[in-house]
Amino acid sequence: VQLQASGGGLVQAGGSLRLSCATSGRTFRSYVMGWFRQAPGKEREFVARISLSGSSAVYADSLKGRFTISRNNAENTVYLQMNSLKPEDTAVYYCAAGRNMAITTTAYDYWGQGTQVTVSS
Repeated sequence: VQLQASGGGLVQAGGSLRLSCATSGRTFRSYVMGWFRQAPGKEREFVARISLSGSSAVYADSLKGRFTISRNNAENTVYLQMNSLKPEDTAVYYCAAGRNMAITTTAYDYWGQGTQVTVSS
């Protein structure tokens, strides 16, 4: 499975961005999809994950209400809508594909290359 993340960029605080992660192959709907992020000097952290059908999503507590994960199985794509962005959201955002519903990085088998999100104050 190959993952290609896109949609990052520079945005002012309070703005919005929508990240996309396109995947190759015909097995997209067999994978739980997740988003993680890594700020400079920090460990990679969980952002959100979505179930196979898209009916269930889990978010990091600090991001609830601002971020929304979704997926389109017909288009083999997972999205992350980010609203009310804050400077502390600045990080490289990674999409990942895994086989279970865990929120740890080790639970995911495939990773995209990351897309930079920078939020200015």
